[in-house]
Amino acid sequence: MNVPHLLEGDAHDAALTALTHPADWKNPTPSGRYNLVVIGAGTAGLVAAAGAAGLGGKVALIERRLLGGDCLHFGCVPSKALLASARVAATVRGAGAWGVEAGEPRVDFARVMGRVRSLRAGIAPHDSAERFRGLGVDVFLGEGRFVAPDAVEVAGQRLSFARALIATGGRPTVPELPGLEEAGYLTNESIFTLTALPPRLVVLGGGPIGCELAQAFQRLGARVALVSREARLLSKEDPDVSECLARRFEAEGMTLHLGVRVTRVESHGPVKRLHFERDGVEGAVEGEALLVATGRAPEVGGLGLEAAGVRHGPHGVEVDEQLRTSNPRVYAAGDICSRFKFTHAADALARVALQNALFFGRKKASALVIPWCTYTDPEVAHVGLTSHEAEALGAVTLTVPMSSMDRAIVEGDTEGFGRLHVDAKSGRLLGGTLVGAHAGENIGELALAMTAGLSVGALANTVLPYPTRGEVLKRLGDAWNRRRLTPRAKGFLSGLLAWRR
Repeated sequence: MNVPHLLEGDAHDAALTALTHPADWKNPTPSGRYNLVVIGAGTAGLVAAAGAAGLGGKVALIERRLLGGDCLHFGCVPSKALLASARVAATVRGAGAWGVEAGEPRVDFARVMGRVRSLRAGIAPHDSAERFRGLGVDVFLGEGRFVAPDAVEVAGQRLSFARALIATGGRPTVPELPGLEEAGYLTNESIFTLTALPPRLVVLGGGPIGCELAQAFQRLGARVALVSREARLLSKEDPDVSECLARRFEAEGMTLHLGVRVTRVESHGPVKRLHFERDGVEGAVEGEALLVATGRAPEVGGLGLEAAGVRHGPHGVEVDEQLRTSNPRVYAAGDICSRFKFTHAADALARVALQNALFFGRKKASALVIPWCTYTDPEVAHVGLTSHEAEALGAVTLTVPMSSMDRAIVEGDTEGFGRLHVDAKSGRLLGGTLVGAHAGENIGELALAMTAGLSVGALANTVLPYPTRGEVLKRLGDAWNRRRLTPRAKGFLSGLLAWRR
């Protein structure tokens, strides 16, 4: 199968394709009714299919492209592999600050990208068609389309079902800009086919994908200009998060053009010129490559949703709290129906949908506590309420700078902070943000505390190893306890201690 956005002739991508869409694959012959038919073999689809088969269900899994979905092929796996190489380059470049003279690193970009494709192929067996057949799943490669409220057709065969799950994920959105198609562009799906580093890269979009890849290419040696219509980076995060990240990007040599309106794209030989306007002033940036990272849209095309009576709109398939669509036989999970466009969210939602679809469950998707992380340097991790939402509820917000943490000080990386939002009366944790190295690892402690319904006092009472960056959560718990020590309470305690002397 010639798959778009994989590198033709590359041995690693050939091995990847052989696992996740084998050219000689023969679809099984369906017999009888399936307990569950899953359309889409990304994270949500794979989790649901494996879970249902493991519980003894008769399961069919349909995929038109590559098993493993965006996460394996064009998202989490290759991007984090690329970020790892970029981080090493940045560490070597700045080694003098630690008393180690190394100089400017020599980056072999072709080897960097070869490593990315190699690691992706190495992880692929876990998502392979053969593995899922071994789990007892009937794997069908081809376009899956509803032809009735209880039937799907794929490759000329009709599959009837008791329940179905739509898990087709999303795709990159591309703005309608004059000259963009003629100039050519990359998305997160095609950028990993590069074998030569573009001297200059223009990134359109200041969200997580744009920020991660922009910093990676800057660190690997490209001159990067990031352009965004939003006035700040990561606009869904708190404003000081955006400021922190912008400082780091500019310190590393990146050029930022924020809060602009892009008007057109021109190409002059290999050079692409992006024109924009801000407050009536026109500007332009040039590069040998242009990455479009302006968001994602749910993949609903070609599914025959009308034949199944499944309502959908601009935000994807419409579902209720139990992830059931307007057709009570059909459920959905992942990017196709959720505002949380993350692999771990797709996994969690698939488990909710599976329980509700097969076992008359009443689990609610809204009950999930879902953290997220943008893997820039510094990392930005968040869970629960934002500062704006917390303020609207009258919650208490506590912030501790990473510059006060001993581990951050000795490692020479004090950028960032820890922040908690706490119910003013009960002390219940409502959310938080961590900005700094390993923030994505440390946010798990806060997510666990919120899932368990713990108060902020539990963070203060937890003993942590010293020195670690995770101590910032304990410091925040201590800050809450100090806040509770009002002048009146302190006066009482002072009197009590004086009496006991």
